[in-house]
This record gives sequence, structure tokens and C-alpha cells, in this order.
Amino acid sequence: MANENHGSPAEEASLMSHSPGTSNQNQPSSPKPMRLVQDLPDELVQAGWEKCWSKRENRPYYFNRFTNQSLWEMPVLGQHDVISDPLGLNAAPMPLEGGMIDTSVESKQRKRRFSEEVPPSGNSVKKPKADVPGNPAAQPVPSSPSIPGTSVLKSWCVSPEDKQQAALLRPTEVYWDLDIQTNAVIKQRAPSEVLSPHPEVELLRSQLILKLRQHYRELCQQREGIDPPRESFNRWMLERKVVDKGTDPLLPSDCEPVVSPSMFREIMNDIPIRLSRIKFREEAKRLLFKYAEAAKRLIESRSASPDSRKVVKWNVEDTFSWLRRDHSASKEDYMDRLEHLRKQCGPHVSAAAKDSVEGICSKIYYISLEYVKRIREKHLAILKENNISAEIEAPEVQDRLVYCYPVRLAIPSPPLPSVEMHMENNVACVRYKGEMVKVSRNYFSKLWLLYRYSCIDDSGFEKFLPRVWCLLRRYQMMFGVGLYEGTGLQGALPVHVFEALHKLFGVSFECFASPLNCYFKQYCSAFLDTDGYFGSRGPCLDFFPISGSFEANPPFCEELMDAMVSHFEKLLENSSEPLSFIVFIPEWRDPPTPALTRMEQSKFKRHQLILPAFDHEYRSGSQHVCKKEEMYYKAVHNTAVLFLQNSAGFAKWEPTPERLQELVAAYKHSGRTLSSSSSSSSSSSSSSSSTADKERELGREQSSSRETNPN
Repeated sequence: MANENHGSPAEEASLMSHSPGTSNQNQPSSPKPMRLVQDLPDELVQAGWEKCWSKRENRPYYFNRFTNQSLWEMPVLGQHDVISDPLGLNAAPMPLEGGMIDTSVESKQRKRRFSEEVPPSGNSVKKPKADVPGNPAAQPVPSSPSIPGTSVLKSWCVSPEDKQQAALLRPTEVYWDLDIQTNAVIKQRAPSEVLSPHPEVELLRSQLILKLRQHYRELCQQREGIDPPRESFNRWMLERKVVDKGTDPLLPSDCEPVVSPSMFREIMNDIPIRLSRIKFREEAKRLLFKYAEAAKRLIESRSASPDSRKVVKWNVEDTFSWLRRDHSASKEDYMDRLEHLRKQCGPHVSAAAKDSVEGICSKIYYISLEYVKRIREKHLAILKENNISAEIEAPEVQDRLVYCYPVRLAIPSPPLPSVEMHMENNVACVRYKGEMVKVSRNYFSKLWLLYRYSCIDDSGFEKFLPRVWCLLRRYQMMFGVGLYEGTGLQGALPVHVFEALHKLFGVSFECFASPLNCYFKQYCSAFLDTDGYFGSRGPCLDFFPISGSFEANPPFCEELMDAMVSHFEKLLENSSEPLSFIVFIPEWRDPPTPALTRMEQSKFKRHQLILPAFDHEYRSGSQHVCKKEEMYYKAVHNTAVLFLQNSAGFAKWEPTPERLQELVAAYKHSGRTLSSSSSSSSSSSSSSSSTADKERELGREQSSSRETNPN
């Protein structure tokens, strides 16, 4: 088998220096080696193991170049001596259907079956294949997750022998396709030195973040007399992580400048009062009066210059006089007067509040810095208790091109405490020390499958539930616990659009996703420590592909979007291989965002689409817990779709009129239409009203940081 499938030394040398992306124009870019370049554990690679492809059996196998030994299943160091046990009869037990290890006596004495009798291992990686656009036979098939392993089934209070009950654990709705292989090629990279997640540490981090949010609310109320702008804390964390060089995956601790531009801008937008959108004449009149009164009160209570006091007081008195004498003004008259008052008083009010707002931003940052120190001390103490050193030598990394693989952590994970779980209807409730997080049954199965594909240090799934709890708790703290809070920042494209992107442009990778909302099993996400076990390649700004086709739908944070453009342009400039980024961002024009302006003027822009507001949908950021009828919501703003490609990428995945037309047509498949078709008329009417309420909430979330005009 080894002689049949292995290449010559010359072929092996060509693999090391191979530049990807020289395949047919209609196929996704990928290297074409004789061997599969896969993400085996470093211990196996150092022992001589490689993952190869059997042409005869049409499946992967493992070959040791030192001993010429071949195995169908992933080898386990120290459990198979090729001299004393040449047939592998005493090798590590084979994974069962659910990915668990059968350690019974019978299984240890059982011989390996023939390849046609043995299903591929859950951790095996399929041979990268190129789908030709337009070929129906090449369409991706949504994955059908296997039944979880025995211990997971028992934690669900389901007997593994009861196939009918076990079948209930299969997802009933699938919003992903984990069978699609990646065409993203990177240089091999060293494992990350970030500390692995631990429930005790994550519990402390979540408690401190809640305290930090409360500090922020109290500072805004006490110093400025306003509630904190909606979603501003969430966007503050996103913006800070763009420049943060600290050790904590969530809280900022090493940022320059200390004052966050995002938080400062959003608080200033709500001073002296938040300008809400109005519909009626009386609302406009009341808003004008409240603004004038708040501006006068602020300028009198702050240390402003005499000229500023004079200008603000004169304009406020003039507004009060106009309100008393003009009782027939229309809504438009009131709004014009408000805009005039803002232009006259706004600069003086902002100057008076500037020092106070900067004080809020800096105080929140320094509190975060202290919290990070406490979290780090807690984490290091746990490692010390388990005799694990946080200081390691950087391993030697070969300079070669490989398909992208999940982030690996260099520091071993300590033993994790037990985490409880039970099912409530179709919701999995995961609890640690009384703190419960929830995820739907469908998405719990998805997490299990991603874990099975990506995790290499937990073959028995003993750490699965603790890591699920850490992941869910992390995202809950990242985007808040309020109703619909953060869902707009985690919105994803509809399934039909992902299918079209893969079919038409070879897209196989998401630049901004999470284990909860990803469509492909290869993606970048915010947290490499919790998400790496579930397939994440790490943060997008730390990911450096050489070739491939990518989708980017970033959270709507201006600083993050701007950093994304800089990162993509640098990647496109430095690569001569086919590289393509299809970017989806809101078309904000008043004022325009730097990211949108730069992409429209970029030399790598090949085409641009505008999707009208309320004419296209997003998948909810809370899709892992929301109801089926709330899975999709209408976009409340135009969406700009920009194709950034280098020359080779443009030649390979050109946005032709035919492809663009098919992509736009994919948006016509409404996810809500499919969801509501299975509901009764009464439930449909109630769900449509709740969905409309949700859209309004999301509209306020997404536009709160951009509101400059209440009209």
C-alpha cells in the first residue's frame, strides 16, 4: 500500500516548494500533492507519521516513513509496536460510530475489518476535491451529523442502545455544510501560546465582565446623565481587540491609545441627549425642547469658556421663544429647527463634555487592565496546581505550504472539572457551578461534529462539555445578556447565499464567524482558545492565506472593518497565487465609513453590488438559541458586496454577469418563507409580529453608532 500511493523523493521535494493555485480556472485553488498535508499532532509528525491518500481504497491512511508502517486509523504513540505486533492487533481501539473509543476486552481482541466494512474515522480528512461550477453532481451535500459517543449520549439521559431515542439527537434543521473542504493555503505555523480555556477561569472572567458593564453604565449615568449607548460596550471590545496586544482573549489590557475612539464617539453622539427616530409632530416638538433644555443644563454645569456659554444660552433662549409663539409648525419645521440648534450648540457642548467622556473611556480601560491581571493569576495558579508550565520553547516550524488547519495550543490543557447538562425540549442546558448556558439541540450536535473534526487532544470526549460551556459563556459575555443584544453583530449570510458563493466563486472559508454561526467547518473567529477545538483558524487579522477564496462579513464596527481592509490589501499585494475576498458590509453613507471608501477606491476591487434595504436577509446572531421563525431577519440598511481579487484570483473567480445574477437570485430564497410555511396561520401571524419587533430592535442596534440625524 505504501509503494502504491507514495510519491518519489522528487515528488516530495516538489510538494514542499509547490505554489498553489495553478489548477483549472473553474476550480477552487489548492495544491495538488501526492500526500495530504494535514494537521497531525506534532508528536506523530516527529515520529515519522504522515497522512496520505489511498487511490485504491479512495480514503486516507497513515504512513510512517521511518518504519514503512501503514495504518487506516490515526496512530497512537506507545500503543503499537510494529516489531512485536506487526498486524496491529493490540493497537489502540477503533472509534465507534459516534467517535468514542471502545475500551472493552472484546474490542481489544478484535481484528481490523476490511476498508469497505469500516466507515472513515470522524477525525479523518477527505481528499480535497474541486467542484466545477454549474455541475449538479458537484453540489455540496449538507452534512448529516453522526450520533454522539456513548458518554455524550448518557449525559443527554439517552440510552445508546435505544436507536429511536438516539435518532432524536440528530439535527432536524441544518444551516451548515461541514463536508466542504478548504482551498485556503497557508504557510505552516507554530502552535499558539495562548492558555487553554478552563471553566473556573471563564466563570471569573464572566463575573468581571458583568461588573465592568455595570461600571460603564454607572459612569455614563453619573457623569453625563445618559444611559450607555446601545451596543457601545460590545463595539468597544471589538475595537479594542484590533489594537490590543494583551494576553486576555476578551478583555483589553495593552492598547494604544487608552481612550477608545469607538466608545468616545458613541457617548458624544448621545450628549446632551440621545436623538431617537421620530414619526409624529408632537414627538418632534418634544425632542427639540428636551435637546435645548439638556444643552443649557450641560453648559452651565461644566467649565466652558464665556463665549461658549453665551452662544449656547442665546440659541437655547431663541429656541424656547420660537416654541412659545409658533404653534402651527409641522414635524419638518421642528426637525429643521433641531438641526440648526445642533449645528450652533453641538461644538460647544462637545468641547465642554470632552474631558468627562475621555475620563469614562480611560477609567473603563484601566479597570479592564486590573481584571485581566486577576484572570491571568487565576489561570496560572490552575496550571501550577497541575504541574503545567506556562513557559515553553517555540517548536521548529517547517517552511512549507499546507491547507489551513485549526489553531493548535502549545500549552497542554489541565484536567477540567465536570459540567452538568440536561435537555429541556429541544434545548441543551449546560451548567457549571449554577451558571447555565443554553444551545439548541441542532447546534449542540453541530458543536459535537466540529469538535470531532478538529480536536486532537480529547479522543474520549471527556473535555467536550466543559469546553462547550466555556465557548457559550464566552460569546454570551462578549455580546451581552439583554434581549436581542449583540445579535446584529453576529449576523450571518443565508444558507442559499453560501451555497451560491461556493458554487460560483469557490468560497470555502469564512473570515468572520464562530462555531455557532459558521457555514463551513473552516473559518476565522474572535477567540482562538475556545474556538480552536471547534475548527477555528484564529482571528482574521492574524490569518495569512497564500491562496483561496474567502467570504468576509465582519461585525459592524468601523475600526475593525477598516483594519480588515488593510489586512486584505496587504495579502492581495503579497500573493501571486489566486486570492479572492468577497466582502459584505453595510452601505453607510452619512457619513461614509473609511472601510467602504477605501474598498471602492482599491485597485483590487473587481466589482461591487448593492443589495437594497429590506430586500435581503441575514441569519440571526442568536440562531443557536432562537426560534425557527426568528432565524432570519430583514436587513434595515443597504448592503455593499465588494469583490477584492488579485490578478490570478480574478482570472480564476471572475465576477461575471452570469455569476452575479445567480448570486443575487440566491437572496430571493427567503429563509423566513420556508420557516413560516410549516406554521399555522395563527402562529404565523404572531411570529411575524415578533420578527418585525426584532427587526426594529436590530435596526436600532446596527445604526446606533451611526446616527447623526434623527430624521
